[in-house]
Amino acid sequence: MKIETKGSFSFRGGVHPPESKELTSDIPIQPGPAVKEVAIMLSQHIGAVCQPLVRAGNMVQAGQKIGDSDAFVSAPVHSPINGKVKEIGLRSHAILGRSQAIVIEAYEHTPTRRSYFQLDNNFDEKNYSVEKICDAVREAGIVGMGGAGFPTRVKIEPNPRLPKDTLIINGCECEPYITCDYRIMLEWTKQIVAGVKLAQRASGCSRVFICVEDNKPKAIEAMNEAVESFGKGIQVVPIKTKYPQGGERQLINALLKRHVPTGGIPPMIGLVVLNVATAAAIAEAVVADLPLTHRVVTVTGEGVARPGNFYVPIGTSIAELIEFSGGLKEDAVRVVLGGPMMGIAIADLTKPITKTGGAITVLTEKQIGAAKFAGRQTPCLRCGRCLEVCPENLNPTKIAHAVKHNLLDVAESYYINACMECGCCSYVCPANIEVSGHIRTGKMLLARQKKKMA
Repeated sequence: MKIETKGSFSFRGGVHPPESKELTSDIPIQPGPAVKEVAIMLSQHIGAVCQPLVRAGNMVQAGQKIGDSDAFVSAPVHSPINGKVKEIGLRSHAILGRSQAIVIEAYEHTPTRRSYFQLDNNFDEKNYSVEKICDAVREAGIVGMGGAGFPTRVKIEPNPRLPKDTLIINGCECEPYITCDYRIMLEWTKQIVAGVKLAQRASGCSRVFICVEDNKPKAIEAMNEAVESFGKGIQVVPIKTKYPQGGERQLINALLKRHVPTGGIPPMIGLVVLNVATAAAIAEAVVADLPLTHRVVTVTGEGVARPGNFYVPIGTSIAELIEFSGGLKEDAVRVVLGGPMMGIAIADLTKPITKTGGAITVLTEKQIGAAKFAGRQTPCLRCGRCLEVCPENLNPTKIAHAVKHNLLDVAESYYINACMECGCCSYVCPANIEVSGHIRTGKMLLARQKKKMA
């Protein structure tokens, strides 16, 4: 039977930037560097920050819980290696600036690489109760690994007030350059399907869709084959390639024509959305009792010597990963944590990889564009391109102007918090204005303002 790999589902707005995935799409997942030290951030998720469960000088084992919180919306953190707690203190954080971290030194002559989890052929999700699945996911510290970092247990746990009917597995990976999810779909296919079935059992969803953009025909075929063999009832759906199709609100709109309320989350309308890497992590946690201590990271871009997809301990420094990938080329000018559209340019390469950090992209001036790199901007042309491409139907220019003039109340009236910071507006702006950058700044200023007023 011929497998359909062309998508017919899409959403309004969006852009088509160069994909540039060929740098790493055919490179299998490889073990990352043998680390000597890791820095485990205590805030790697949406919700309450973890409190340390260890002190400087303590010996820790790989997989040991080292930070946790009693809050419902939170997720514990674990040590990925055997070692000794060097210190607990502030470390550079890509989002928060600086945040508490537990720094662990690896024991000498002790392996710091973890082998990949292999699913047993006798897997049956009925062997695991709903309570067992939810508890295992919570104890493993699993969060959304596509970037949002929302605790997965909160998503999948049954809630009589908000019953769930549909589970959507997000394999779109629409951001340019990044291929970590793509390789997981090709290489860890059975683990993904096992995690999907466990999440379906826990959440009580009657329908399951695995959504993959149609620029990934091999992944669509691999997922279909796995579903045919032991995932009956799961439907693999090709989705039209367009950025930001991987945004959960855009994916829900494209697939089901349902809308998540502004400021709301999918469970409010009976939906659960999980990333493919998160699904694989659920299988590891429930079946093998393995916490989330490692993840696949794509190191890519024209500015790095040997791009690849690496399975690394969470807490590995960005500098160590880049060095493992052959180092920076002479024409490298920008290191981005994430992809070029939504990622954050960083100067401090000692920042550690977190549960949500799926890529490091190293760009040259040619990829950024000479005018953008030099910061050459002209006044807004009022062309309206940003309105046409905004997937949230906002007016990005008005929001950006309000932020520039410190009119945060006006920015709020234009729904600044509904912006997903996808970067489409900045990408199409002929004046080279960093529209999404102004909006991101405005959201940070608003958050600080509200914190002071609280």
